[in-house]
Order: sequence, then structure tokens, then C-alpha cells
Amino acid sequence: MNLLHIDTSGRPGLSGIDPHGSHTRRLSARFIARWRQARPNDRIDYLDVGQHPPAHVDGRWIHAAFTAPAEREPWMAEVLAESDRLVDQLVAADLIVVGLPMYNFSVPSQFKAWIDNIVRVGRTFGFDRARGAVPYWPMLADAGKRMVLLGARGDHGYDPGGRIAHLNHTESSVRSVFGYIGVTDVHEAAVEFDEFGGEQLAQSLREAERKVDRLVDQLSGTLANERAEAISS
Repeated sequence: MNLLHIDTSGRPGLSGIDPHGSHTRRLSARFIARWRQARPNDRIDYLDVGQHPPAHVDGRWIHAAFTAPAEREPWMAEVLAESDRLVDQLVAADLIVVGLPMYNFSVPSQFKAWIDNIVRVGRTFGFDRARGAVPYWPMLADAGKRMVLLGARGDHGYDPGGRIAHLNHTESSVRSVFGYIGVTDVHEAAVEFDEFGGEQLAQSLREAERKVDRLVDQLSGTLANERAEAISS
């Protein structure tokens, strides 16, 4: 299978190893390392949009993306080249693992730029006015894709049912976007208490790392079972 690993933090390095390193990079690196142990033959692609963000959508991009492929001018293909590459990479992935810190209650702008490049009419969602009141449909719905979001937050209580869950527009916004294009099997783990530090942060890191380990075991086990069922059918 193909795994797409995306880091979105503006911080380079890993917490616990590098000065001012990223918690989400630490969690995603742990996930990938354990995944390689469990499934060494899987292909892993890597994107660091935190350090190398895609170009933001502009008027020329919109003009090109909403022009039918057969009618596009040469400059349009050039404008969409990066987006096409990112969409191809996403379409090829069976599992998407994202290191996703909360920036001001939502996703980093670098990751939003990536999202805007991969939500593409005719590529990841369809549109047809002849369908009436609901002209849109997800084009990745039958692809069996799964997603893992590995987060970090400065405060605490952002999980569902928490004291400030209503302020968390990070994981929920990603779920909305990917549900729109057809990816609904989404799993999460997150570190909290970053601004508090001390034992509260250390305990949250330990809990998040244990959850990462469980997710690797769960997902790799599910894939093994699916493969066994496919072989026996």
C-alpha cells in the first residue's frame, strides 16, 4: 500500500530531541517509524508543507481549474502543474498521516494551501448542474482511503466534550474537507498543555504516543485482515 506522510508545522525538528522542536513532527515520525517496522514493504511518500508550502490559490489558478481540460490553454497547464502533482500523490495514497498543529484554533496556513490545491473539480470532487439541488459529489468515496491526524495544542480541553471543544476548528475542518471529497475514515491523537509545560505536557505526550502506537497496531492489523479476506475470497 501507499502511505502519504505530511508535516505541516512551521517548527523544524522534533520535540524532545531538537530545541523548540515540533510535537506533531514527533508524533508523525513515531507513527511512520512504527509503521515501517510493521509493514516494511509499503511505499511512503513525504511532504513537508510546513517548511515548503504549496503556492496559494489565485485568480489564474481558479480560471484554469474551472476550465474544462479540453479547453485549457497552455499557460493553464503550467499554473496547475503543482496542484496536479499533489492531487496525483493524494489519489495514489491509501493512508494519509498528517502532523497537524493547531494555529489560532485552526490549521496552519501552509496546510490550508495544500488543501486548496487538492480540492479540485473533476479530480477529487465532481460537479454537474444537471444533478439539480445537489450538483456535487465526492470522487474518492470508493477508494478505501484512511486518514490519521496527529495534533498539538497549547491549551487543553479541545477534544469532543472538553471545556473548549467549541473552539477547535482544526481536526473538524479537515474532516469536513476530506468528507467532501470522500475520505471519511479518520483517526486522531493530539498533545495538549504545550503552553503549560512541565508534568502536564509530559503526561499528555506520553498519552498521545501510546495512542499513536495503538493506531499503528489497529490500522496495520485491519489492513492485514482485509488482505487475508481478499486472498481467501
